[in-house]
Amino acid sequence: MHEAWSEPLLTGNAGRGEAIYTRCLACHALAYDRTGPRHCGLFGRKAGSVKGFVYSDAMKNSKIVWTEETLNVFLKNPMADIPGTAMGYAGIPDPQERADLIAYLKRENESATCANVK
Repeated sequence: MHEAWSEPLLTGNAGRGEAIYTRCLACHALAYDRTGPRHCGLFGRKAGSVKGFVYSDAMKNSKIVWTEETLNVFLKNPMADIPGTAMGYAGIPDPQERADLIAYLKRENESATCANVK
């Protein structure tokens, strides 16, 4: 069992998560692809499945479906969770920061920004 699975997911604050999301903006956006895939439609989506985005084989073959729990594990240390991922980010070791970021992503996925974006 992955060690992060044993950590309970904390209650996140979307407002604080918005500030944390600025770290993601170098590669990601909510509604369109950049170096990284868009985040609209993230929850419930199979990893490596945004049409037209080129993923690593590791991500495409990970069989992960993005949920709060799988994001919590992945965001802790992406390169350890999916060896070979193209996401060269060291991760977010602080569990509260991960919870805040996930809360922000959930809020934005239900917003008008993401309403017509998959």
